[in-house]
Amino acid sequence: MGLTIQDVSKAAGVSTKTVSRVLNGERYVSAVLKEKVERAVKQLGYKPNFAARALAGKRSFQIALIYENPSPYFAQNIQAGVMASCAEQGYRMIAQPCASGTPAALAEIEALIDQAQLDGVILTAPFTENAGVRDMLKARSLPYSMISPAQTDVAVASASIDQSAGAQAMTAHLIAKGHRRIGFIAGSERFATSARRLAGFKAALKVAGIDFDPALLRQGDYDFTSGSKAAGELLALPMPPTAIFASSDDMAAGVLATAHRLGIDVPGQLSVAGFDDTDLAAVVWPPLTTIRQPVRDLAYAATDLLLSEKSEQVQLDFTLVSRASVGRG
Repeated sequence: MGLTIQDVSKAAGVSTKTVSRVLNGERYVSAVLKEKVERAVKQLGYKPNFAARALAGKRSFQIALIYENPSPYFAQNIQAGVMASCAEQGYRMIAQPCASGTPAALAEIEALIDQAQLDGVILTAPFTENAGVRDMLKARSLPYSMISPAQTDVAVASASIDQSAGAQAMTAHLIAKGHRRIGFIAGSERFATSARRLAGFKAALKVAGIDFDPALLRQGDYDFTSGSKAAGELLALPMPPTAIFASSDDMAAGVLATAHRLGIDVPGQLSVAGFDDTDLAAVVWPPLTTIRQPVRDLAYAATDLLLSEKSEQVQLDFTLVSRASVGRG
């Protein structure tokens, strides 16, 4: 019998989760633990034997992550979560970026399935709403799970947060700070999360008795450039907003850059909020107030459900993270 991750764990005197984190090159592992694991791997000569396992069980022990997201921070966290779960259960992840709106997307995914002999697929938005891809997976009887789908399916495993409630919480936070003219930058229309976050924004305004003003709404694309452009338009209005809520951290970073270029003090003259709490949120200036979406945990949960063959729908909690980018209105 070949060596397992449990053997490495025992030899190193650490948990299997720590071993998987070191093998996947993840951060937040101390130098001492990393050295123990690497020494044990070297001494044991440990290498996952995927080929032998595949021949024995007629499985490839490979799954694919299908994604389309313009934010490298978001994609990185998704991949880290999937890889962590795969490592703990002896699987490999194939990360496949695709453009969902192109005719070639379906053929590209089918080719990947055939070439890699996949045991399962994880879909992220907007592929969670791609009927062609989902119908193809069902026709092949290939298991799949979803991350943040627009609608849950009792027959398909999924992991998500309440996107609308998150946006409503952030908007209520801005209102509580005294802001009444709040600009909103919506995400790409290809993503179901965009409509939900906009709905949460409108719901918070209604609760506070503030009329929704279409002039304060701009369409973004979940990236820095679209956030910067939208901010320029909002701040050029005769009555500009005192706060801008961008529905992703990348777009919020674009808002901050535009404000700096125009000489507008944040948060003295303009408050800025984002959504996701990617690594970017803590390194921009000023650090970004945002809604923490546990992206890595969502990816981990969706992978765990897929590999354990559970068709459960898991909803994780979001957190409002208050930093220096929001002040009084």
